[in-house]
Amino acid sequence: MSGFLAGLCVAVLPLLAAGFWLGRRTARPESLGGLGTPVEHATFQTLHTASLAAPPLRGGLTEETARRSARRLRTLLGTDALCLTDQKQVLAWDGVGDHHRAEIMERLAGPLETGRGEAFRLNCDAPDCLLRWAVVAPLTVDDRVHGALVACAPRESAVLVRAAGEVARWVSVQLELADLDQSRTRLIEAEIKALRAQISPHFIFNSLAVIASFVRTDPERARELLLEFADFTRYSFRRHGDFTTLADELHAIDHYLALVRARFGERLSVTLQIAPEVLPVALPFLCLQPLVENAVKHGLEGKADKSRISITAQDAGAEALVVIEDDGAGMDPDLLRRILAGEVSPSGGIGLSNVDDRLRQVYGDDYGLVIETAVGAGMKITARLPKYQPGVHSASRRSEP
Repeated sequence: MSGFLAGLCVAVLPLLAAGFWLGRRTARPESLGGLGTPVEHATFQTLHTASLAAPPLRGGLTEETARRSARRLRTLLGTDALCLTDQKQVLAWDGVGDHHRAEIMERLAGPLETGRGEAFRLNCDAPDCLLRWAVVAPLTVDDRVHGALVACAPRESAVLVRAAGEVARWVSVQLELADLDQSRTRLIEAEIKALRAQISPHFIFNSLAVIASFVRTDPERARELLLEFADFTRYSFRRHGDFTTLADELHAIDHYLALVRARFGERLSVTLQIAPEVLPVALPFLCLQPLVENAVKHGLEGKADKSRISITAQDAGAEALVVIEDDGAGMDPDLLRRILAGEVSPSGGIGLSNVDDRLRQVYGDDYGLVIETAVGAGMKITARLPKYQPGVHSASRRSEP
């Protein structure tokens, strides 16, 4: 990560230098209306333009992102035309002379293969075309060439060659950040798939067995349980979005508990205390259900009498505080620490470490699970959820499959 941050600084410094250079060319001793010197104005304008070009590029190199960023990048270079390409085609052209698209793609074979920039003369018979030279600067991510930034101008210019190369380096950093975002998304999806795989097959088989047992004796009850099972599995295996709301997660937990109660009857007692104001809070998908499943498993494990589980969700100012507690077998704290550290696999595969890791990835290390337990003393799991976190937004509703 430190190497990446160093690369980010290296990519930003040329933009600062460009702003300083532009300001120096027009510098005057006096300030402009008390708002700063020309140098400061030029630096600000450079950074502001770069900041407008960055968000689209964080979506990767596509026709849409290239189109939205090309005009800003051309402003940075102050050239007559600029285009962004991938390995096969011109994705976006901004400025005059877009009839040069085919010629430029023909000349890009070498730079795209070697990753080295170059400048070449454009062939054009149009008398009103201003473009005579093109400067190619490859766009690379992890030493792989993804495309090129091509700046076109009326004449050859060593300054433009240098500037295009620096801007291309900055664009490459944005594409690398986009690649990291995509890697993070793939990691979250992989973790959700792993969590789905950990949903106990025994729970599924036992639920179906319970439903089957009611088919003849109480068909209406069997129908209700079958709908609960369908809703629970539909939510657990949905494919839309990395985040959900606390309301939706609790709704899925309610389906799960209905199936558990049908199996264990009076042996399981569950109490819920939910503050209505925390229901819209967004959180990672399948974040609380595994904790409840863990409470059911350890609450009933080795007990012949009734097991009690409580689920509370409270408003704690800028956070929602969710506590899941059982009075079951508990666990040795040292074993729990080893499970959360990934040193040993938990029996039953309920996925406490998976949930803990995802909370820390999304909210930071201060927001991991807090677990209080001892052998024979039950278990209390506390999760703190910020009411607002950049990038954490639910895009689904209960009605969606």
